[in-house]
Amino acid sequence: MKLWSILGNSQKLDGGAMFGNAPKAVWSKWLPPDPDNRVPLSCRALLADGIAGKRVLFETGIGAFFEPKLKERYGVVESEHVLLDSLTQAGFTHGDIDAVVLSHLHFDHAGGLLLADGSRAFPRATVVAQRAEWEIALGGNSRLVASYDQPEIQLVRDWGEDGAADGEREVLPGVSVVPTGGHSAGHQAIVVRGTGDSARTLAFFGDLCMRPWAANPRWVTAFDDFPLDSVEVKGELFRRAVEEDWLVALSHESRMPVGTLVPDRDRYRFEGL
Repeated sequence: MKLWSILGNSQKLDGGAMFGNAPKAVWSKWLPPDPDNRVPLSCRALLADGIAGKRVLFETGIGAFFEPKLKERYGVVESEHVLLDSLTQAGFTHGDIDAVVLSHLHFDHAGGLLLADGSRAFPRATVVAQRAEWEIALGGNSRLVASYDQPEIQLVRDWGEDGAADGEREVLPGVSVVPTGGHSAGHQAIVVRGTGDSARTLAFFGDLCMRPWAANPRWVTAFDDFPLDSVEVKGELFRRAVEEDWLVALSHESRMPVGTLVPDRDRYRFEGL
């Protein structure tokens, strides 16, 4: 099995929202905001080749099927589907992907399921997300659906049934999805377990661990629908990642997207590779 951390589109979001209840005087030392109080975020995906003869993509980024008003609102930088260019640079095409596994269905993780013309970006792929996530994304709760403000969710709803997961599930040999909740009702972590004497386990915690500062379990975003759940499940998952020496891939980090978690007093610290 080979894994690549590849880039999708970039965006800028309000720094206060990204750091939740952490005061600006603290978080601005981590990441100084621009004049509009926004901080930069990359949309990261993982590409795996060689899992039972399959090619699997974890996340799809924002993509190019995006209304101009939303592009401005969420600070989307590029207009093209950057992830497809990144796949080409890695030696693959969008037609090579057998499965797409999504941590959740917010626009910056699932928007890339579509091409700019609204057609299916990964025509052969099974789409795997938690059934609870589909139900929330397609539901009517005005608070919970705010982050699913995109037409593509309605367009891809029929694709989700075949791959909908009900709880923890091994979707391919060595690849498991683990429900976490917290950030969204159906948010899930993805755990990839290698085989052999020198194999490692790699975890993708989605938006529970998006950039290095999120290694502190108590720092959660204002976008988390269930923040107390986020804090609890982050503590549990991060402890396990340390005890079992997992690699960790970050969902929105541009410079050092893969590393490990190490204990730091009563919290954890991310160390990039």
